[in-house]
Amino acid sequence: MREPPQTDEGWYALHDFRRIDWAAWRDAPERERDRAIEEGIEYLERHEAVDDAEDGASAVFAMVGHKADLLIVHLRPTLDALSTAERRFDRTALGAVTEQSTSYVSVTEVSGYVSDAYFADDEEETDEGLKRYIEGKLEPDIPDDGYACFYPMSRTLGGEDSWYDLPYERRQEMMEEHGQHGREFGGRVKQIVCSSVGLDDWEWGVTLFADEPTDLKDIVYELRYDEASARYSEFGPFYVGRRFPPNDLPAFLAGESVPADEGGGGYEGHAHGDEHAHEGHAHGDDEHAHDGDDEHAHDGDDADDDDIRGELADLNIYAGQPHGEDVYATVLYSEADADELFDEVDGLRSNFDHYDTHVKTAVYDALERNRRAVVSIWDTASAADTAAGFLAELPGIVSRAGEESGFGTMGMFYTVKPEHREAFVEKFETVGGLLGEMEGHGETDLMINREDENDMFIASQWRSKEDAMGFFRSDEFSETVSWGRDVLADRPRHVFLA
Repeated sequence: MREPPQTDEGWYALHDFRRIDWAAWRDAPERERDRAIEEGIEYLERHEAVDDAEDGASAVFAMVGHKADLLIVHLRPTLDALSTAERRFDRTALGAVTEQSTSYVSVTEVSGYVSDAYFADDEEETDEGLKRYIEGKLEPDIPDDGYACFYPMSRTLGGEDSWYDLPYERRQEMMEEHGQHGREFGGRVKQIVCSSVGLDDWEWGVTLFADEPTDLKDIVYELRYDEASARYSEFGPFYVGRRFPPNDLPAFLAGESVPADEGGGGYEGHAHGDEHAHEGHAHGDDEHAHDGDDEHAHDGDDADDDDIRGELADLNIYAGQPHGEDVYATVLYSEADADELFDEVDGLRSNFDHYDTHVKTAVYDALERNRRAVVSIWDTASAADTAAGFLAELPGIVSRAGEESGFGTMGMFYTVKPEHREAFVEKFETVGGLLGEMEGHGETDLMINREDENDMFIASQWRSKEDAMGFFRSDEFSETVSWGRDVLADRPRHVFLA
């Protein structure tokens, strides 16, 4: 029985690979080279700003190897817009000294493996988190990560191992395995997968993005061992390059390193804001394979954790196990409207609840300022990493716990007995006043669960570990801990964000 998955399409993609005629470039008069640079920068800047269409994205990459010198990637709502962008480059003075070594045309796609409810137009069953995920797949930004790898691929057709002869359930099972392994690269590798069936020579075009080139190698290598790849996938040539801003074109043409003012990590010149950095690495028929843009909320070394907990134990302060008891936490802060944020988190949470490793996801409001925290707790670090990718797409995200400079400590799961809640808040205000006068203190917030006012956590930022330890050694903190034994419903857990 034929069971092709349903599909939905979004923006069209053009990967325009160019070779530069270096001999012609060297021989050209200086005025012609200056004109080519001027027109090249103008073209690239206009297209990164998407002045040529109602929507989309563009980026330019310096390629490594003999296959191409430049890669210009365009995402546009229509195929005609791609054609226009391609021809406009050919009309520039820079385009005149290049030739198109190859190109690839495709269209963004989601398939029926994502959600039956989505393809049934079931608004009640399709939650907001899934809708945002699908929108990010169909209308993606180009990630700002420094390096990109493009390759085409197809599923095997005909013969004993024909992908298209398999039952739908078997294909779905292999895609779920493939996505699960891809999510292990959450926070390190992002992707845009486009369908090219009927548009180009292969069936899909895959573009991977990472700040570390070896992560590009590792994800392709490790996922080759999945059955979906090992038995049912064929791969075309691979292309790798480095993203750079248009105004670095003179440096590129002069043989200098680009980006010219590289600060370590990704390209910083993206004109369209934060990327949809939540896709898992799942080839072909696509799937709801969410991986993370943000790393696990604990950034310290395990050895440092042990040292900190040992020092606190000497002070008779309970510090829990690494990462907060036997769980892993990721925390992001948002300045979005509280109700809007909660609605979207609630949609994501319904998806998270399908996973056995999900412990808790909730929205907390800061007691004294207009800031909210989205806290997601998981049994495994990889699951927390995966969830972080979705959470990074929430509205108004301004930072992630652990990104701040200095030393951070976050006390989680302060569950207060209802009759003592008011007293607990008053105690925090008193302690907060003390903190404001302490050397090395940055900021401290009491965060309160929107769904349970007795569930709170305290997030605190310090200039250094020693500054924070000064507070933990204080008589005031010792008295607070002793007082807390009577008002808390259970023992607080602590996560350190050094």
